[in-house]
Amino acid sequence: MKLAAAVLLIFTLVAFAAPAIAPYDPRATPQSETQKNLAPTASHPFGTDQFSRDVLSRVIYGARVSLGVATLAVLLALTLGAAVGSLAGYAGGWTDSICMRLVDAMLSVPRVLLLLVLVATTGPLTVPGIILLLGLTGWATTSRLIRAEVRQLKERDFVLASRATGTPEWRVFVTHVLPGIIPQILVSATIALATVIPLEAGLSFLGLGVQPPTASWGNIISDAAERPGDAWWVVLFPGLAIVCTVLAVNTIGERLRIQFDARSAARTARRDPIS
Repeated sequence: MKLAAAVLLIFTLVAFAAPAIAPYDPRATPQSETQKNLAPTASHPFGTDQFSRDVLSRVIYGARVSLGVATLAVLLALTLGAAVGSLAGYAGGWTDSICMRLVDAMLSVPRVLLLLVLVATTGPLTVPGIILLLGLTGWATTSRLIRAEVRQLKERDFVLASRATGTPEWRVFVTHVLPGIIPQILVSATIALATVIPLEAGLSFLGLGVQPPTASWGNIISDAAERPGDAWWVVLFPGLAIVCTVLAVNTIGERLRIQFDARSAARTARRDPIS
């Protein structure tokens, strides 16, 4: 987990420090023919693309766009998913039924297909539009997970005892239920982030996401889509950035899940020894 956290931290720092560490302007297009599709050299460690732009600089700035879009989209999806799942699980009854039918409707359509249809209908989106699209189509799975966790927590003896003493429902939820679902929210965040990064890259690769000359890892790869063998470096380095980031996030998520499960079992044993 330490290695994965270090990798993710490095990419995050690179994204924040992009203007300071990028060796060239990622949008600069020198007119010299000799600068086009250069293989990696000392002056251009990641080579150049068909427009003579420095690939290293574009990968660095692409981290800012790709990670920023993914993070904000995940925050939106988690907020919606946690709100709907908590409401459904805690309220129960017809509220639960309505929320779950909405979730079922969202999950019945493959997310990639839904994204392609929406983007094809509206045309290429701005960066805020991509964030909204990815966030509004990614909350259903989190909602179902949070609902299941809330339903379990609200039946625990310590929650039932708190409700029996006349404690207001909102206070019972905030005091006893909400802390119990935070670990699930964190794990869901890592799963969602590992999903959204390649989704955004795929949309940008197809020309439906972040639009050039703004760099994202997906549209950098698309610059060499017609001749990937002749300009392998344009595909390799942003591709490695995507793979390394997703692997790091998945590793962190799995480790967090294992730790939270162990802590939850120990906490339940202390607070609810009879069960």
